[in-house]
Formats: sequence, structure tokens, C-alpha cells
Amino acid sequence: MYRKNLFLLASCQCLTLSSTSLMMTTSALVGVLLAPAPALATLPLGLVYLSVMLTMIPASMLMKHFGRRAGFALGGGAGVIGGMIAGFGIYHDSFLLFCVGSSCIGIANGFAQYYRFAAAEIVAESYKSRAIAWVLAGGLVAAFIGPNVGNLTRDLLPGTYFSASYIALGLFSLGVVLIQWFIRIPLPSTEESSGPRRPLGRIMMQPAFLVAVLCAMIAYGTMNLLMTTTPLAMNHRLMAFDQTAIVIQWHLVGMFAPSFFTGHLIHRFGLFKIMFAGVIMLLSCILVALAGQTFPYFVVGLVLLGVGWNFLYIGGTTLLTEVYTPAEKGSIQGINEFLVFTTTAFTALSSGYLHHRLGWEALNRYTLPVIFLAACIIAWLGWRANGRKPQNTGIKIPAS
Repeated sequence: MYRKNLFLLASCQCLTLSSTSLMMTTSALVGVLLAPAPALATLPLGLVYLSVMLTMIPASMLMKHFGRRAGFALGGGAGVIGGMIAGFGIYHDSFLLFCVGSSCIGIANGFAQYYRFAAAEIVAESYKSRAIAWVLAGGLVAAFIGPNVGNLTRDLLPGTYFSASYIALGLFSLGVVLIQWFIRIPLPSTEESSGPRRPLGRIMMQPAFLVAVLCAMIAYGTMNLLMTTTPLAMNHRLMAFDQTAIVIQWHLVGMFAPSFFTGHLIHRFGLFKIMFAGVIMLLSCILVALAGQTFPYFVVGLVLLGVGWNFLYIGGTTLLTEVYTPAEKGSIQGINEFLVFTTTAFTALSSGYLHHRLGWEALNRYTLPVIFLAACIIAWLGWRANGRKPQNTGIKIPAS
């Protein structure tokens, strides 16, 4: 039964990330056409992540009381509404409506961030990291669906760019709603709803919690800042939309293709080594971006960015699942997601302005200090945990 549920969760992930990849590829370009100023081109995508951030804690608490299925269906419904409003806004040249639709899409993405936690909850302890990775692997198919749907539908409605693409995005979300009829995730247990809880401050001061959250923030923030500005950087260098779609597509392959073996690598080599490998990939991405700004450099750099995100983000998620009890998971998962997507919202909201003011090369250089910070805290926690009894996920720290 758990294999069927993992497949259905991966399918939801695929549909949601098809929407996300479509937005990654098109949102900034739609913004350039509709926004009153070039610096506001990435505002709609920033609102997506701002809505994700604001949804995180309410979504977690709602699912704690009513179950994952109810939350995922509600999120899918928000995506349907958002896609239709955004498409309507583009058709009528309304930047405001496009922003409103983008915000609704962000609510849908907020609920979708819990697919990986749902996967970890329906499998045995020893399979947890692999279940998380397999659900995230649903994004590999999305890497090809989203950009290609955007490319095929951009001129489908006469006289407007990408209006039909966002209607298609709403249909992806409708698929998420329909899947909830077939998925089977247990309702919250008595222990989850009313079990003993430690003070939040005590949980959040655990070294494992701090490293898990900081690494997830750095992984998502760095990836999102560079990914969001890539279409603008390529457009500034007069590259065709087809080339931009290919770059984003292969970036998403880099993000999600490793998920087929990331869980196994964590189990085989240990969590900290894989997280550190993610840091090395992020540094390699920056070096490639600074070496050149032609099409091949964008492809290679964005693939490395995706792989680095995958290793660091899956590692951080796996580490986080070790620090809370069932009764604490709703609060801790919500706080983690809120902090991660606060960072993501900030990078998305500021990326258009920063690219406009600083340029592509300087933007890459400014990410180096936070990547080095990730390397330092991973090394610190690995040193701190050295010699303690290993757990079956490859993590060498106690649960609290």
C-alpha cells in the first residue's frame, strides 16, 4: 500500500512542479510585458513564494487536525483558481490580476511542500530518506512538462503571450485535487494530535534543527535567486525563449533526477557527506556562471545548481525529521517551511531589482558567503556528531 501512496504523492509532486516549472520559465517574461517598470518583472514570482511562506504554518496546523488529504485537496483547489485568474489577467493585460493569480498559485505550492513529509510518515524509519527522495523525483517529469507546455501554448490564444499556459497550469492543479480520491494517508493519530510536546524554544535550539533549517534556507534561497534571474539574464543577452526553456528544463532535471539515488547515497555514505557534496555543487555552479554567459554555460551552471539544491535540501529535510516527536511535527515542520520560504520569497521579490542594479556576474558572486556558511555548519555538526551512535538513516546524532 505504501508504494501506491508514494506513487500518488510523486504524481502530485509532478503536477505541482509542472506548474512551478512553467512559472519559472514564463513569469519573469510575462512580468516584462505587463509590469509598469522593469524592476517589477519578477514581482509575480516573488508573490508566489511570499504566499508559500504565509501558507506554511496554517497549512501544517490544518493538516495536523484534518489530515494530509484535506490539505492537499484544498491546495490543489487554490492552484485551479490561481491559474485561471493569472490566465485571465494576461489576456486582459492586467499586471494586478496576474499578481493575484500568482499569489493563489503560491498558496497551492505552500500545501504541496508537505508531500515529502507525508512520504516520510508512511514508510519505515530506515526508508525515510529514500521515500522523501522518490517523491521529489516526481519533479523530473515536470522538468519536461512545464517548459514544453509553456512553449506549446504561449501563442495559443491570439493576441496574447502565455495566457493559455496559465490556464493549463490550472488544469495541472485540478489533477492534484482528483488524485486525492485515490490516495490513502492515515488521519492524525491521538499521539500526533494530543501527545506530549516540548517547548518550541528547546526544540529549535537543537544543533540538528539549526543546521537542517539553515541548510534548507541556503539551498532554496541560492537556487531560487539564480534560477529566477536566469530568464532575465538570458533575455538581456538576446537569447531566444526556446533556449531559456531548455536551460530551465535541464535545471529541473538537475534538481530532481538525483532524487532516484540521493536517498541511497545518504544511506550508504552518511548524511553530512551528501550535504557537503551539495555545497561543492553550488560552488561549482557559481564558478561556471562567472566563467562565461553563453548558452552552454547557462545549461551547465543551472544543472549544477539543481544538483546542489537536491543534495542539500533532501539532506536538510532528512535531518529535520530526526528532531521532533509525532506531536511536535506540525509545529516544527510549519516553522521550518516558514523560514525556508521567507528566504525564498525574499530572493524572488528582490531578484529582478538585484539583476537590474547589479547584473548577472555580481549576483553570483554575492551568493558565495552564504554557501561557505553552509559548508562551515555542516562540518561543525559532523564534527560534533563524530563518534556518537549512528542511526539507520546515516545520521550520527540523537533525536533530541
